Amino acid sequence: MAPAERVPVDVAVGVLIAADGRFLLTTRPPGKVYAGYWEFPGGKVEPGESIAQALRRELHEELGITIGAAHPWQVELMDYPHARVRLHFCKVYEWDGDFEMREGQTMAWQTLPVEVQPVLPGTVPVLAWFAAERGHAGATHRG
Repeated sequence: MAPAERVPVDVAVGVLIAADGRFLLTTRPPGKVYAGYWEFPGGKVEPGESIAQALRRELHEELGITIGAAHPWQVELMDYPHARVRLHFCKVYEWDGDFEMREGQTMAWQTLPVEVQPVLPGTVPVLAWFAAERGHAGATHRG
């Protein structure tokens, strides 16, 4: 099936932003497609869930935190070899709990340009949006 014909999978993505402006990236867990690539955390929206509900569930399952409000930000359609995904990026400024990497992933608080690598292709547009918002000129990531 051609990429344009594949039905996209909706994915809720959390862009957690700390008080100092840094944002959270996590690696894709071992055993998943693109394992070890850095991305913003989140996951698939289940039937009957809103984007905010899915994000709240996914971040609790993956990171052990309970988020406050999810602020819808951007939507990006990405074609990967394994799937077509519609990424619903939400900014999150408040959360409770201690971070637990429940799927064997790694986390890093970052700013522009991002130091961790490799960066998942679906994450690159988000870094460009941050650059535009923050007046950042130059590379947004390495590699």
